[in-house]
Amino acid sequence: MAEHIFATITNTSPQLSWNLFDDIAALFHYDFMVHAFEAGTIVAVVAGAIGYFVVLRSSSFAAHALSHIGFAGATGAVVLAINPIFGLLAFTLGSGVAIGALGNRVRGRDVTIGIVLAWTLGLGVLFLSLYQGYATAATNLLFGSIVGVDDAQLRNLAIVAVIVLVALAVLYRPLYFAAIDPEVAAARGVPVRALSVAIFLLVALTTAEAIQVVGVLLVLTLVITPAAAAQRLTVRPGLTVLLSIGIALVSTEGGILLSLAKSWPTSFFISAISFAFYVAARLRSILARS
Repeated sequence: MAEHIFATITNTSPQLSWNLFDDIAALFHYDFMVHAFEAGTIVAVVAGAIGYFVVLRSSSFAAHALSHIGFAGATGAVVLAINPIFGLLAFTLGSGVAIGALGNRVRGRDVTIGIVLAWTLGLGVLFLSLYQGYATAATNLLFGSIVGVDDAQLRNLAIVAVIVLVALAVLYRPLYFAAIDPEVAAARGVPVRALSVAIFLLVALTTAEAIQVVGVLLVLTLVITPAAAAQRLTVRPGLTVLLSIGIALVSTEGGILLSLAKSWPTSFFISAISFAFYVAARLRSILARS
């Protein structure tokens, strides 16, 4: 896909030059590139923000499981001849409620989550085998297709982003308190279990959103890696969230640009940039302690 897009851009006007700023400006003459950058920005902001709470709660594996469970829902929707996004949302939201209901026990349920994850992946394979046509819409969710985002998808991404960000803003303080010290929070009357369900519902929405950009296999790239890197750079909660969002933004937009210069998958570049930030953050923290 990236190779085809690059060929299209370089063989039609406006022509690209060796001037970086002129080249970037030229890209915005194409609607699909505008949509790609807009979708990338939306997903990066939401994933960077929600990722902080996922890492803070030590729930990275649970968040990862949601993306794979969602794939089973997408393939099931294809078999039923409905939009795979509906199946994706149904499975991720349902799983989000179930995982959230475990509360802090989810940290000790890696085996259970892993078993359910393996079963749902097998279920997804079964659904694909039952479908007699080409399940392109579902299989594309494995790797994402940021350059294929249309107006309707962009609108849906924006709606989900507003819901998640507003919820995070409203619940920020109790979510932080419940993540840092759930026992004390519960003793103070904070609804820890309800907050756990709420955060995983938001994670499920974010996961369903991010899958359309980076795919099931790389969803942790935007939801986990930027937040993990940011936590190694500062201990201030607000600044950590901003750094996480910033790293996710640079990774996403940089990945799109690099995929135009080299005909490799966009998701690879996004994950590579994000991973580079994490490695750099770890090295910085190691050097700071020495």
